[in-house]
Amino acid sequence: MSHELSNSPLQAMRKLLKEDARFKYEAYQFVREALQFTQEHLPELTGASVSGEAASSSITRHITGQQLCEGCRQYAIDQYGYLARMVLSTWGIRSTSDFGDIVYNLIRIEQMRKSDSDRREDFDDVYPFDGAFEPDFTLPKPVDELDC
Repeated sequence: MSHELSNSPLQAMRKLLKEDARFKYEAYQFVREALQFTQEHLPELTGASVSGEAASSSITRHITGQQLCEGCRQYAIDQYGYLARMVLSTWGIRSTSDFGDIVYNLIRIEQMRKSDSDRREDFDDVYPFDGAFEPDFTLPKPVDELDC
């Protein structure tokens, strides 16, 4: 086996999955995808406005732990609807703290980066999982109430 292969991202991920068996591979993939989703949808997820250069540039914006947790919630609802909480649970994700553990595992194997201000605790108790993955919907008005 070559030295180069033993340090590949795939090998690092395999080693990580053996070292920390709490989360399935799909959990790590989900968090990566949710990060991209959050970066693309940050203004509407957080109500933050992005102006000037940041809005027009392709530079990746920094996402806080709390913002990523909210992005994970929205992405899970978008992808899995009412089954979101159950799907995450089958991968070992049962709290926002689990998102933090996954992120920091990915940082440890150099698959994600953090800023100096980021802390693992930023992911703790961001929201309770009970009810957090209920998709928002509104019922259509009954026909007799529609303005015709």
